[in-house]
Amino acid sequence: MSETVTNANILKLKEFLPYRLSVLSNRVSDGISSRYADQFNLTVAEWRTLAILGEQPEISASEVVQRTAMDKVAISRAVKSLLAAARIERHFSADDKRRSVLALSAVGMEIYSQIVPMALAYENELLNKLDQEERTFLNHILDKLTAIQKKSEVFSN
Repeated sequence: MSETVTNANILKLKEFLPYRLSVLSNRVSDGISSRYADQFNLTVAEWRTLAILGEQPEISASEVVQRTAMDKVAISRAVKSLLAAARIERHFSADDKRRSVLALSAVGMEIYSQIVPMALAYENELLNKLDQEERTFLNHILDKLTAIQKKSEVFSN
């Protein structure tokens, strides 16, 4: 039997926080990717992989997945594409010869060094639309929601 639909049990997507965050994230990612996608022939997943490795080299592909919170398949494809284009390198960890790690190649580092200023400029364009109090509040809310989500992931596993 179907349940009677009432205003109390209708999901209004435009007001649903997870949906709103997802849409915003997609729009922000599309906004920045439009600046580098054509010039550098990179997908969002490839750029995020380069960005993670630019900040933290010598990590595994699974660590890239964790840090980007992206789908494992998307990152796997990004890694494969970046390896094929010689933008990243894979080798064994100096600490554990059984563990494969990734790092930016010279080509990848050059691309990274060109995109970072573009990414920071885009971030500044967004943040300049907020006053200092709004920026502080936004960071506080994002940190709080991230902490809540991390805690709920611990309990759901």
